[in-house]
Amino acid sequence: MSRALRSLGALGLLVGVLTGCTSEDAATEETVASPAGSDVGTVETDLEPCPEQADVPAADSDLPATVFDCFGGGTLDLSRAPGVPTVLNLWASWCGPCREELPLVQQLADAAGDQVRVLGVVSVDRVPAAAAFADDAGVTFPSAFDADGEVMAGMGVNNLPYTLFLAADGSVAHVQVGPVHSLEEFEGLVAEHLGVQL
Repeated sequence: MSRALRSLGALGLLVGVLTGCTSEDAATEETVASPAGSDVGTVETDLEPCPEQADVPAADSDLPATVFDCFGGGTLDLSRAPGVPTVLNLWASWCGPCREELPLVQQLADAAGDQVRVLGVVSVDRVPAAAAFADDAGVTFPSAFDADGEVMAGMGVNNLPYTLFLAADGSVAHVQVGPVHSLEEFEGLVAEHLGVQL
């Protein structure tokens, strides 16, 4: 292999490490496959149930029209408008940058109150691993479970964390690829893209 090709390969690896975890990283982890038929709603966790959604179609068809069960109960239906500005964070227990970012997402949820809804989508993970990590991290905001990574696939995403900022009508106002590094950065993104000052 030529020196230039080795350098390009190393650069590609570095870019992957710097931008976040890929779902291919999960394929090497034991935490990937979730048992079929796992009832995430009955798993012991501090995660809140997903809120009820009005039967109003989302304005944006870019999101996969899929319904996911949520830890603690309820469902998340991406084909429906959330009704309030929403931050949707895709995360997994096997993703190092997610582990660093998730407590900040909780801080955002705490700061947002009723002004902005903060939801998670656990992607390509196992129920026990995700629940244990969320509890260890002190996370309580509602999170849906997407064992097969349907949202990632539907959005053409292979890296986590990945955060969608959704307007009340369900349209995607902004996409954040990779981790956010502070509550202030999250609040700035919410102000800029959702028009809400926290």
